[in-house]
Amino acid sequence: ILRLGAGLSILLKRPIRIKNIRANRPKSGLRLQHLKGLEALANLTNSSLSECQVGTKEITLYPKQTLQSKIEVKIGTAGNIGLLLQPIQIACLGFNKPEKIEILINGGGTFGKWAPSLNYLKEVTYQIFRNHGYDIDINIQKHGFYPKGGAIVKCTLYPPKDKLKPISLTELGKIDLIRGEIIITNQLRKNKVGERIRTSVLKHLKKNLDCNFKIDYNYVHSLSPGVGLSLWASSDTGAIISSGTILGERNITSEKLGELAANELLKYIKNGIPIDNYLSDQLIPFMGFVKDPSRIK
Repeated sequence: ILRLGAGLSILLKRPIRIKNIRANRPKSGLRLQHLKGLEALANLTNSSLSECQVGTKEITLYPKQTLQSKIEVKIGTAGNIGLLLQPIQIACLGFNKPEKIEILINGGGTFGKWAPSLNYLKEVTYQIFRNHGYDIDINIQKHGFYPKGGAIVKCTLYPPKDKLKPISLTELGKIDLIRGEIIITNQLRKNKVGERIRTSVLKHLKKNLDCNFKIDYNYVHSLSPGVGLSLWASSDTGAIISSGTILGERNITSEKLGELAANELLKYIKNGIPIDNYLSDQLIPFMGFVKDPSRIK
């Protein structure tokens, strides 16, 4: 509610007051990643945000109709960058200038529990947006994992100049290619985690599918050790479905992690579903703003 409401407030140019923020959570009120997201949105759009801090349970946002061309966001924890970008990507739908907006993010996590990874956003959500007239680019200079974060990311948004195309994704169609990206921190290189996950993914996919595969793994420097992966499949109808973001855990082997990711993707393919659970939430605000009717299944 908080992220969608704030983004829609800017998009629709209507003030919003949100009360009882996260009231039923063990730690109620704003957490740092919510606070940073609201501050970034207000800064980018020159909007007026009520005074708030970690723990604040009520906020008011008065939108403005101008955008800055560049802002910098600093996150001192592993707060998820994908969640921070969600209200911003909604808000920028309603502007046609400046031609591009740069958001420089120092800190935070590129992977996190219950949140979209940046490789998922880049290869799935933002690719669907791009196909329908809204271009967003992600450049990951450094990955960040829980608990220290420390990512360095540049996000460039291009507010749409032309009429946005409606989304019509009701059939999965034929899968042309399955791609995947496995990110592993250097602390885990000696155990060949990336190689083992890739082998497991391909083993389980090839047992069930006859198509092309391109599964990559990359070892990266990060302040905290971690593993994250996402698989996605492109079809001849324009659909892109995904396993979502799969995170490594201490009690899950590399082989099991690869199997989990493959099975998540396979359940959509076997049932002919053209939109995964994670993508539908991202598409609905876009669909609501496009003038012509959109359809997803």
